[in-house]
Amino acid sequence: MLSKPFTASSKMSDIISANYSLLLVMTRFDIPLGFGEKNVGEICRDHKVDERTLLCIFNVLSKRTETPKGKELDTISLDSLIKYLKNSHTYFLDYKLPSIREQLINAIAGCPQEVTFVIRKFFDEYVEEVNKHMSYEDKNVFPYAWKLKNGIADPHYRISIFKKRHDQIEMKITELKNILIKYYPAPSSYHLTNVLHEIFSSEKDLASHNYVEDNIFIPTIERLEKQLSAKK
Repeated sequence: MLSKPFTASSKMSDIISANYSLLLVMTRFDIPLGFGEKNVGEICRDHKVDERTLLCIFNVLSKRTETPKGKELDTISLDSLIKYLKNSHTYFLDYKLPSIREQLINAIAGCPQEVTFVIRKFFDEYVEEVNKHMSYEDKNVFPYAWKLKNGIADPHYRISIFKKRHDQIEMKITELKNILIKYYPAPSSYHLTNVLHEIFSSEKDLASHNYVEDNIFIPTIERLEKQLSAKK
């Protein structure tokens, strides 16, 4: 049974207390801390954020509502959704992954050189894959979505192309996590367990990011494609 969904009258402080992982969602909508006793509606008006899109992501990721379908997708602000997704990319590429890399290198510093080389190489290859994936979205998918929103069809592109190549990039970081858990040769330390905790956290966050893309963004674009095609 689903919990009661968050609404525009819900206090933001209560929402964050109920699910602290939504702090990241809030930040990706460029909403800062320090909102006092204000509710979601008030905060969204203050920061020019689309209230329905924010609440949709809050509730879907908190498992308080089902993912939107059909006409429900028409309530999603594409501008706000893309802003959220692009800010997620910035968070992963410019902050989270570089931070994990630095902690990882410090944690494995006492390992044999060949071990540190393999682990570092594995992580760097993972980051490269994430970078390629997210750069493709920024350069190709989001501009395509904006064109559709403005009534411009692209005869050479469909969201199904992105859907096919939208492989689950979180799988590679799962492999790294398993390598460290099963085969790390040095004595256990807080450095390593802290890195593993960060990797688990990043893995979960990336899965949530992909879930929003797969279940909110892509269906919204597919609906726009159908609507534009029906006008021809």
